[in-house]
Amino acid sequence: MNKIFISGVLLLCSLISYGQTSIIMDAKGSDQQISRHIYGHFAEHLGRSIYGGFYVGEDNTKIPHVNGVRKDVIAALKNLNIPNLRWPGGCFADTYHWKDGIGPKDQRPTIVNTWWGGVTENNSFGTHDFLNLCEVLETEPYLAGNVGSGSVQEMMDWVQYTNSKEGNPMSKLRQENGRAEPWQVKYWGIGNEPWGCGGNMDAEFYANFYKQYATYMAEGYLEGGIYRIASGPAGDDYNWTEVLMKKIPLSLMEGIALHHYAVTDWDAKGPSTTFDEKQYFGTMRQALLMNELVEKHSAVMDKYDPEKKIGLVVDEWGGWYEVEPGTNPGFLYQQNTMRDAMIAGATLNIFNNHSDRVRMANLAQTVNVLQAVILTDEEKMLLTPTYHVMEMYKVHQDATLLPLQVKSAEYQLGDDKLQAVWTSASRNKQGVTHISLVNVHASKAQEISIDIKGASYKKLSGRILRSRNLQDYNTFENPNLITPKAFKDAKLRGNTLSLKVPPFSVVVLALE
Repeated sequence: MNKIFISGVLLLCSLISYGQTSIIMDAKGSDQQISRHIYGHFAEHLGRSIYGGFYVGEDNTKIPHVNGVRKDVIAALKNLNIPNLRWPGGCFADTYHWKDGIGPKDQRPTIVNTWWGGVTENNSFGTHDFLNLCEVLETEPYLAGNVGSGSVQEMMDWVQYTNSKEGNPMSKLRQENGRAEPWQVKYWGIGNEPWGCGGNMDAEFYANFYKQYATYMAEGYLEGGIYRIASGPAGDDYNWTEVLMKKIPLSLMEGIALHHYAVTDWDAKGPSTTFDEKQYFGTMRQALLMNELVEKHSAVMDKYDPEKKIGLVVDEWGGWYEVEPGTNPGFLYQQNTMRDAMIAGATLNIFNNHSDRVRMANLAQTVNVLQAVILTDEEKMLLTPTYHVMEMYKVHQDATLLPLQVKSAEYQLGDDKLQAVWTSASRNKQGVTHISLVNVHASKAQEISIDIKGASYKKLSGRILRSRNLQDYNTFENPNLITPKAFKDAKLRGNTLSLKVPPFSVVVLALE
């Protein structure tokens, strides 16, 4: 009697300890490609992002570098296959005058970075440095132009300087500065956050400004034309998207930007490492709001662009907390925990599943700022949990989306609920299917069953990113505390794939 009772209790506890999630995967695929540009990054002249992060100077003898850019950062980013890199801002972009950053470095003017810490910007890292770095990284540059304090002529000159081959004043100036061939920059942002730090404009005013800039940028000296990106809304400002889509001819625009950060309270963002479950839940609720934002902004765009010619470019996203104690509040330096891995994994799955409209995205930011993939301290460097998620997910770049039907368990805290499991799937050009799964639940593992339709597989492997505590992070003393490991808790029987995903973990499976 007692044994039966004890067995029943153990069985009940076993059932309670796992959430149940079922997924149907259409392995035949779709006609939809997940653009590699969804996996883009962002580098602003902010804190230790450029200086000390990317760039340590040509005369540095302590840190190995290529033309002043850290070799360890270059190697780490090349390993991610980063498809594009946005620069120089951010808010800084609308105070940046590109001609200050060309020519002999000892003759370049200095300015005050009024947005980020009031520090002096010496312009030693400029257009040549950035675009040459992109060539080394084999990544596409994405330049954000100055609309707030610049001019149409300044932007026209920058396009000409970077893209025209010869025969005009700007190509001649570029050649005088040591660069014979143009870089052929395709991606151009016309301003940044004009509703805020980019000029406090309303949507109608900015739309007219945008049309003026876009008209004079024209084809941009590039075969096939440049990709002009309008500064879109903050979060759920659907009216901003409506006005831009209504007022700007589709022929003048290739993309609309969207910015959204996983912030629960802009006046009290909370700590990066000592958060509790309530704070974690609130952060994830804001991060997962991205799914609704993408869907609703896409619906507005569909009204004016049913053929989906215009891309949604989420060129700022990620977690934003209070800075680390003792650091400059204007430098936005924060640590990166398993919470950030949850934000990254779930958000990238959202972008993958909406890749019919989401054509590009840029995590904010690359090095030493906000949800960075890399942190540096003098000669030391570490890779964050977010880095490892993006490395695991690079298998989705330019792969064919495989549609999923997901019936997920819930993550409940008090009276609030979130979807616990976020997933996407794709098939690459080599025929390998990858499924990425994120369990955002803070304490409950997920038993997941995947019913595969339209294909059969013989080989299964996987990787997992997890840690003992949500608050865990990599340090310069222990940089490999959180790294991907082999995942063996998945079984393939016929067309049914079953696995158990631990709490707050990321799993990527490969099926062949």
